[in-house]
Amino acid sequence: MAYWDKHVEREASRYADGEARLPDDPDARQRQLTRMGNAAGGAGLALLMMGRADEAADWLYRAAERYRESIVGAPPGSWGRPIGAMKAFVLGGDWPQAEETAGWALELGAAEAESPIGRYAAALALLVLGRDHDAVVHADAIRTSDDVPHDVGDALAFLAAGDLVGYTYAVESVLDSFESREEYLEDIPVADTVLVLQALAARRGLAVELSSSLLPATSAGA
Repeated sequence: MAYWDKHVEREASRYADGEARLPDDPDARQRQLTRMGNAAGGAGLALLMMGRADEAADWLYRAAERYRESIVGAPPGSWGRPIGAMKAFVLGGDWPQAEETAGWALELGAAEAESPIGRYAAALALLVLGRDHDAVVHADAIRTSDDVPHDVGDALAFLAAGDLVGYTYAVESVLDSFESREEYLEDIPVADTVLVLQALAARRGLAVELSSSLLPATSAGA
């Protein structure tokens, strides 16, 4: 527990530092808000690993809000912001907010985006909204892209198709890719994408048993 406590303390400190030095310049502000979102998300992930779900949800809510705020002044095609916001709300178990944010991502034009990361945002948004049939075309579009991990695209596509066997192989591959990494966002060793996929799978009765040091002990079978 002390290991994860240190992560929480570090991320909370980073967040507070960013909040104290939030600039007025639009470009500098959107960058700082993104860093704050990353720090809040890191704290939330560490708390999830400690089994402190309520505290994790609070930090993940902050992360999502900072990502949403950061879109003002962000360069065109900054799809990582709505993706980060959706993932944070899903990880925090706040499905009404996740659905509202998914709608926002679609309003931003994710479904019309040409970039693979934009199509990823669209697929994720549509799955959050339960529009699986519409999500298929976007998930299929990113499965062969070099800008989004192929197994993530596979997992999204199999979730949209309700294919348990295909999803099982894909999510296990995503987990393997996390376990082979040497670097993680905010230095938090958690397979956050797997947790999001499993949360989406659980709502469809497709969650599978997974075991890893990169997942909370309570997440097996989502």
